[in-house]
Amino acid sequence: MFKKILYTVWLILFLMCIAVCAHNSNFKDFIQSIEYRTFDIRQSIQANDPGHLASSDIVVIAIDDASYEYILQKYGEWPMPRDLYVKLINFVEKQNPQSIAFDLMFVESMKSSKNADDMLIKAVTANDNVFVAMNFDNQPSTLRLPQSLPPHLSKKLTNYSENVDLTLQDYTNCRTILKGLLFGTDNIGMTNVLRSDDGILRKVPAFLRYKGDYYPQLALAVGLKYLKDNENINVKDFVIDKNSNLLIGNRKIYIDKDGGMILNWYGTQKSYSYIPFYQVIKMADGELSPNMYNFKDKIVYVGTTAVSLFDIKTVPISRGFPGVEIQATCVNNIIDNNFIQRVNLWVTVLICLLLCLVTVIVVLYESSTFVGALAALSIYMLYVLATYYVMRYWHIWLDIVYPLTFAIVTFTLAYIIKYLIKSRDFERQYILATTDGLTELYNHRYFKEQMKLVLETSKREGTLFSLIILDIDFFKKFNDTFGHQAGDAILKQVAQTLKRNVRASDIVFRYGGEEMSIILNNTDYDSAVNVAQKICNKIATRKFILPNGKTTEVTISLGASTFPQDGISSEEIIESADKRLYYAKENGRNQVGK
Repeated sequence: MFKKILYTVWLILFLMCIAVCAHNSNFKDFIQSIEYRTFDIRQSIQANDPGHLASSDIVVIAIDDASYEYILQKYGEWPMPRDLYVKLINFVEKQNPQSIAFDLMFVESMKSSKNADDMLIKAVTANDNVFVAMNFDNQPSTLRLPQSLPPHLSKKLTNYSENVDLTLQDYTNCRTILKGLLFGTDNIGMTNVLRSDDGILRKVPAFLRYKGDYYPQLALAVGLKYLKDNENINVKDFVIDKNSNLLIGNRKIYIDKDGGMILNWYGTQKSYSYIPFYQVIKMADGELSPNMYNFKDKIVYVGTTAVSLFDIKTVPISRGFPGVEIQATCVNNIIDNNFIQRVNLWVTVLICLLLCLVTVIVVLYESSTFVGALAALSIYMLYVLATYYVMRYWHIWLDIVYPLTFAIVTFTLAYIIKYLIKSRDFERQYILATTDGLTELYNHRYFKEQMKLVLETSKREGTLFSLIILDIDFFKKFNDTFGHQAGDAILKQVAQTLKRNVRASDIVFRYGGEEMSIILNNTDYDSAVNVAQKICNKIATRKFILPNGKTTEVTISLGASTFPQDGISSEEIIESADKRLYYAKENGRNQVGK
């Protein structure tokens, strides 16, 4: 019964902890921040796995530090003339790439010549595989009036998931690009990203909302072009199902609650083939071999990687990750169909319960604390290892922090409860070993131990103690007359009377049979006799109830002795008290022997 109560208390405490944690935003934020770090660690380990490689079909033409220096030396300023982009498009298109995507915003600029802008517009719109970027923001209308976008750029999106809140990707303003691009091509995508509270970028939004319409992420637009050309998947109307999956043909892309796609990272910077921008320009100008790089059927991303151009971000696997490679990673995830799916709260709760259950079983069935702790630690380590492989091969994000936190709390509570139970069992065994089952007085064995202990203490400290030994008068005759059950009832009631009429520091024993004894600490002989006389009177005047409901009277005879005047050993003290007890019995009973 006691065990059931303790485990019920544990279960209530556990459920209360879950309830408190679920409603405490500060605690959730704290746990979430740690959980993010476990995600980053798993992704970093995965990024170093030789079997987890980025697609060779994606290349990055990088405006790197060398290219930036080349532009400054040759043209003297940044941004560079836009006819260079035209030269790049025309050169790369000769090799029939899958697509060319610019992670750059071609906005209206007073520095750019109209002729170069027109050439860029013509080069982009003349090729159905060239993509350009735009960005939404929330700048006030006092800075920039919100512009209306062409209807052909928006997509139809239906959200059936109760867990995905697309309003979190609602924007009030945008910085438009060249009108010729804006109205001349459908291949425009957004480059907005999502940062967690710790500033690390782990996901990008699939769609962004502006003036009630939905616009795709640039990487999603590029990926859809790849799927259309290579897998004959052509999606016009997009759906997020009730399980929070964006449906694209036979693919299901998990959408997080804030509308983001959780990226699966392939490695550190340079995981894709990097081609310096200036080399491509030199190839187009004939200064380098035109066959130096192969762009056939490649997804070609163009973007900045130079630190001075400020498009460097912090991601799970690197503190300095170029934005263009984030775009490339997202496209790679679409091709591989391996975006990360995070399990919902109920799966995490179920894992918590299972780990806690296993923990309780280990604690209950393993007698060794060390072995139990080692077994529990091994289980937790196996779970952590499992979360890595589940993410690595099935792209599922299992939470680590909540399950381990509750498992460790459970382990601690379970051992506390176990030792409370052990302590109670030990106490019970100790009581059984030291007390008389009938009278609930201490037994003769314990009497010997206490006599030895109190004698040593009195000798060491120079104090007194006294002993009272008593016997129920005519008890054998009483048993023969009324039966043993009546005798047992008398023994119990006499024992109760003794315990009620001594101090808390005094100890009452069943000495044997109908004999009982009392050790009185720090008590001289006269005081001991007074206590004995008081008890004698209480017994004599009490009505004792028999099992049949009738009452009877009982008397006792007592003898007392004191250390050190009556002896300096246990045997001498006991013998002295015994002699006085027998004197009382031989001289009429119901008295204290002198």
